[in-house]
Amino acid sequence: MNRFMGSVGLRTYLLLTSLVSIAAILISLFVSYRKMFLTLDELIWLTLVTVGAGILSLIVHLIMTRPIERAIDMISKESQQIAQGDFRGELPLIGPVEFQAMAVHFNEMSRQLNESFQQLRSSEASRRELVANVSHDLRTPLASIQSFVEALQDDLIEDPDTYKRYLSTIRLETQRLSGLINDLFDLSRREAGAESFEPEAYHLDNLIVETLQSHLLQIEDKGIEVEGHIPEGLPPVSIMPNEIKRVVSNLLHNALRHSPEGGKIRIYAQMPKDGFVLVTVEDQGEGIAEEEQVRLFERFYRTDHSRSRASGGSGLGLAITKSIVEIHGGQVGVSSQLGKGSEFWFTVPVVQR
Repeated sequence: MNRFMGSVGLRTYLLLTSLVSIAAILISLFVSYRKMFLTLDELIWLTLVTVGAGILSLIVHLIMTRPIERAIDMISKESQQIAQGDFRGELPLIGPVEFQAMAVHFNEMSRQLNESFQQLRSSEASRRELVANVSHDLRTPLASIQSFVEALQDDLIEDPDTYKRYLSTIRLETQRLSGLINDLFDLSRREAGAESFEPEAYHLDNLIVETLQSHLLQIEDKGIEVEGHIPEGLPPVSIMPNEIKRVVSNLLHNALRHSPEGGKIRIYAQMPKDGFVLVTVEDQGEGIAEEEQVRLFERFYRTDHSRSRASGGSGLGLAITKSIVEIHGGQVGVSSQLGKGSEFWFTVPVVQR
């Protein structure tokens, strides 16, 4: 019986239920006639009424169950589409109120699944790009080190100055490789939440001055004019000083790398707004295209202008910067136009008194 019921549709199931009810009524009438509870005329009359009501009930069932059957059929087809990875369909709001509510929830589920799969596809594309970039950035210094070491091993270099230059190049490439690995390890720890967060009250003017002093040689080598502006009465901020110093250092390093000889860099802070201080580093570099700005803070992403080995940079500095700022509850961003320089900014919270 269960196997039979499992092979029929809902509409047939409801019609069979109506027919069973009518048959039960007719059997009751026949038994009543045999027991002399009804006369023959009463039996005929009641039988006609029952059959007529049954036919009318069947017609009503056919009409009323049509929207339900359509709704179930559409849900089934959309479920098959979802199973095949197509989330573009949407169920219409037809049938009883319960089926309309089901359609609303089904459409919401389909939309959320579509968003989840889009994120998965995007993550997979980013993972492939990350692996390709890591492979490139690791292979290049390793190949350079290998070629120079082989030249030294084969005794091809006899000039002492050239010998020292080769050793110096090997050391620089080794430092570059070590820096890249350290940055990767650091970023992985931060994204995994392994870094403890212990902020303290600190003044930004001291932090910015200390960061500028650590870049003094680079600033003088390029003849860059640095202008700083910290408003008087700027309240202390709740930060981990070494971490935020790294943020300022990363932004300043980028500004120095992309600024022309004899250019100008501005570092300034603005009074708190909504409990956060805004710090901006402005340069006079080549600028960044609008379509590239949204990806600047991704791991290993670099604009075409800075992708060459000569310009340096592992592509992890801005990703680490974003991670540090977000740990502090702030935000980071960029505003730039091609040929008009760039403004990188971040926010840090004020100490709550």
